[in-house]
Amino acid sequence: MTLPILYSLRRCPYAMRARIGILLAKQPVMLRDIVMKNIPAEMIAVSPKATVPVLVLADSTVIDESLDIMLWALQQSDPSDLLVKESTDALPTMLNLIHRNDNEFVESLEKYKVAARYHDIAEVFYRNQCEMFITVLEERLTTDEFLMGDKPCLADYALLPFVRQFSRVDRKWYLHSPYTNIQRWLNIHYQNPLFSKAMKKYPQWLDNHESILIGVDETKKDT
Repeated sequence: MTLPILYSLRRCPYAMRARIGILLAKQPVMLRDIVMKNIPAEMIAVSPKATVPVLVLADSTVIDESLDIMLWALQQSDPSDLLVKESTDALPTMLNLIHRNDNEFVESLEKYKVAARYHDIAEVFYRNQCEMFITVLEERLTTDEFLMGDKPCLADYALLPFVRQFSRVDRKWYLHSPYTNIQRWLNIHYQNPLFSKAMKKYPQWLDNHESILIGVDETKKDT
């Protein structure tokens, strides 16, 4: 059986989002870990925008948006009911949160990271911009353990890589910030073995053209 191929980059939050979705859905794919300074020609041929993640299905269909990869995987199998199917309002609410993350928060987060790296005086300004969305999440986590209730959902995992980045920009400030619910939420994710699986380091695909099976028994490999 020909399995889908996932081009991924370990520390990219979008690629991390895709890997999490595939692992949660238990969908077997062949992972090809890359670096952006040496993008495989095979990946550019199927996705000219040349950014990860890129998922190539067995029928040659290409999915190159991280959220779409998550949704594809969970539509195949959703053993933990991350799409909260019994609620007609759940998916639109989750997609709205993810949209705000991707189209508002991420832009401020990138500017915050750059300002912090270069000790720019605008660091606090951009952090304040980030906090507008972080505050929304903090409030949602006041009464529930996760963003949509007492168990994690699509939104929790889709936002995790980006909130994680926010928490790491100025670690000292973050640990003393008022966002105790966010801190608790992140710690719960970190303690989940899924996080370690999603962040596992693999050999670069271009080094030996060896793909790694994820989503099921990771000891199996295909070259």
